[in-house]
Amino acid sequence: MAEAGSRETLSTDVLIVGAGPAGLSAAIRIKQRHPELAVTVVEKSAELGGHILSGAVMDPRGLDALLPDWRLKGAPVGPDVTSDTYHYLTQSGDFGLPHWMMPPQVRTKGAVIVSLGHLVRWLGDEATALGVDIFPMTSAVDVLGGQGAPVRGIITGDLGRDHNGNPKDSFAEGIALEAKYTLIAEGARGSLAKKIIADFDLAGEPQKYGLGIKEVWEIPAERHSPGKVDHYLGFPLDNATSGGGFVYHAEDRKLYVGLVTYLDYADPTLSPFGEFQRFKAHPSVAPLLKGATRLSYGARAVTAGGWQSIPTLAFAGGGLIGCAAGFMNAPRLKAIHNAILSGIGAADAVADAIAAGRKHDVIADFGKRVMQTGIADELQAVRNVKPLWSRFGTVLGAIAGGVEMWATAILGRSLLGTLHHKGPDHAALKPRNAVAGRTYDRPDGQLSFDRAASVYLSNLSHDEDQPVHLVLADPAVPVRDNLPVYGEPAPLYCPAGVYEVAEAGGQPVFRIHAANCVHCKTCDIKDPAQNITWVPPEGGSGPNYTGM
Repeated sequence: MAEAGSRETLSTDVLIVGAGPAGLSAAIRIKQRHPELAVTVVEKSAELGGHILSGAVMDPRGLDALLPDWRLKGAPVGPDVTSDTYHYLTQSGDFGLPHWMMPPQVRTKGAVIVSLGHLVRWLGDEATALGVDIFPMTSAVDVLGGQGAPVRGIITGDLGRDHNGNPKDSFAEGIALEAKYTLIAEGARGSLAKKIIADFDLAGEPQKYGLGIKEVWEIPAERHSPGKVDHYLGFPLDNATSGGGFVYHAEDRKLYVGLVTYLDYADPTLSPFGEFQRFKAHPSVAPLLKGATRLSYGARAVTAGGWQSIPTLAFAGGGLIGCAAGFMNAPRLKAIHNAILSGIGAADAVADAIAAGRKHDVIADFGKRVMQTGIADELQAVRNVKPLWSRFGTVLGAIAGGVEMWATAILGRSLLGTLHHKGPDHAALKPRNAVAGRTYDRPDGQLSFDRAASVYLSNLSHDEDQPVHLVLADPAVPVRDNLPVYGEPAPLYCPAGVYEVAEAGGQPVFRIHAANCVHCKTCDIKDPAQNITWVPPEGGSGPNYTGM
């Protein structure tokens, strides 16, 4: 936490950090009910949607609640889901699960396939039309306030510092943005949310995460079935590694292909990027991509801890919303609707507090207002699924999770009570000498690709003459500690080629290629020494996703 000092200071009524579905929904809701309030949204990407990535099959409940006429307004959604099939893959086999077997908690009535990037750009237009001030290319690097004091806003990042932190000719100091209340909507593992959760002691059980890797392909019309949705368990991940793949047939011959690898995996030689390449080579996926064109690539951490891992949402001066709070429903692989609903509940709580003449305090009913939008009921009903996967592996865990969800649906309560997560994801890694080790085939350039060719499709923009935004608490740890024990897993868990263990003068050296970073946050989560901290680079840096 920091004070404004000599920085220019601007004031607003409500400040929202992050122009994703949660942040923009909160802004829209406030302006719908209280048009007189000043609402400001800051977003670190160069354009709205530039840093956002999701599968995505959207449950429309959130958008229905926020903008009931969203279809008439022309919201840029893709086709309605026409089929949703769950599969279990072996190396060469595919076993589709009958729809009647699927518990009601994982079914979605009226679901639509969307590009979340397109959707948030549209939500941004809706917000702007209501008078919301949105500032892209603006990194929030710290919260405004003294140690232990209420949050009064944020500090934005400086522009024009060189690699060593010295001002260049183009230097412009960041400003202070003051607000009566500040909503943190940065997405999973946001830097301010991480700081606030620690400073205000808000954490529940350790949050669990997955790394989602996604590509957009354009495929021949004869293979395209608009609205068709397929979810996959099993191959390429082994039974001890949780996660799954997806293939969604979107509009205009677009195919969304992805793999989520949960980051509590134990093998330090596992590469989520490498596993994704293997997934695309499976006989159920590869024929769809033959002769097709790969258009986009991206990666992003997602929350997976569910009900047990939700922190206290309110802090003095604001609250946490969306994936910053961890509202992802992991069994359904859906979070957009809960992000929107959390924005609605938060907006109502904040607007009512301001109307009562309050500011900078703890809104006592903030969490209740957010959770009663339907988020609590949904996440409570699936709360034991992720712990069961972690305990019993994919096969037995999926069976146990299915039985648990059916029992909960029929009886109205869980027979298991509430199971707990074992610990943070970084603590799950085994030493390198405790595993056999994995190797991955060289990419063929048709279905599988290397990181450099993939990151190129993320449209990265990053001035290399700026401070490195991947901060090592102790620069010696990667080689001194991680390398002999774990083989230094950073080059493997990173999906963008940011980290490298090279040799100089006959000795291993750890190198950071920060300009490759796609802002997935995996290193901040999975580093076994917790030595890497992701902080925002200059505003506008990073990927500029299109259609993700």
